[in-house]
Amino acid sequence: MVVEIDKQSGFCFGVQNAVEIAEKALLRGEKIFSLGPIVHNDKEVERLSTLGLASIDHDEFRKLKNCKVLIRAHGEPPETYITAEKNNITIIEATCPIVKRLQSKIKETWLKTKEGNGQVVIFGKPGHAEVVGLLGQINNEGILVSGPDDFQKVDITRPVYLFAQTTMSVKEYRNFTDILRFKMEENGISDPDMNLIINKTICGQVSNREPHLKAFARKHDTIIFVSGRESSNGKILFSVCKNINPDTHFVSSPEEIDKSWFKGKKSVGICGATSTPKWLIENIRDIISNI
Repeated sequence: MVVEIDKQSGFCFGVQNAVEIAEKALLRGEKIFSLGPIVHNDKEVERLSTLGLASIDHDEFRKLKNCKVLIRAHGEPPETYITAEKNNITIIEATCPIVKRLQSKIKETWLKTKEGNGQVVIFGKPGHAEVVGLLGQINNEGILVSGPDDFQKVDITRPVYLFAQTTMSVKEYRNFTDILRFKMEENGISDPDMNLIINKTICGQVSNREPHLKAFARKHDTIIFVSGRESSNGKILFSVCKNINPDTHFVSSPEEIDKSWFKGKKSVGICGATSTPKWLIENIRDIISNI
């Protein structure tokens, strides 16, 4: 049985950068906290906790003083930095540069829309850490949408400045923009593109994986998709694989592997989310190879 790892799977740049920053600080013997799990993968969080990284929530963060706290790749709203300054907390900045640019762009757009009766609309997952950080840039005055039915939240008679969380599905984002454009035309707006300003803010490392994974899923009899269960990106990419190859199985740890999946199979492909560490994918590859 041939067992192949997808070469493009594993941490995206933003997550890899955050993990490396944390590792370097921990190996220097520094005591640091991570504001929220550094990555949506339990196994990687466990590994870093053995090096001394402690994950905390926002309630715990507000009680801390005179310490070091890492801001993970998802980013944070401005109030987090205000709290840090007030409590003499040293921030270790690991916000993904792409998320950081998106935060700035949304804030800049929001300030302009105040003069022109526009509205900032963010296509993202409610409660997701990145979305919380994005809305925080604009005083939580943006409109959050996450699916086709949410178009009703948008006033289509006013200019719409549309952004997407960096890890959303390109297909779903395009579908939502098409709905808004159609509703504007239906409402008598002759040139919807003048009223609907679409910002392409889905990360290229995320969007490029979709077509690549489709081809990878076609190549193999069985696909093993490795991801943390809380990973938004993992859920999207797993669906991409499952739609192409129905014999796709989601696992978050080696213990979840079922030997019966491989009976009579000639080839197995192993892939994962942008939040899945390469060492975990390789670990699962080794276990499957020994079956």
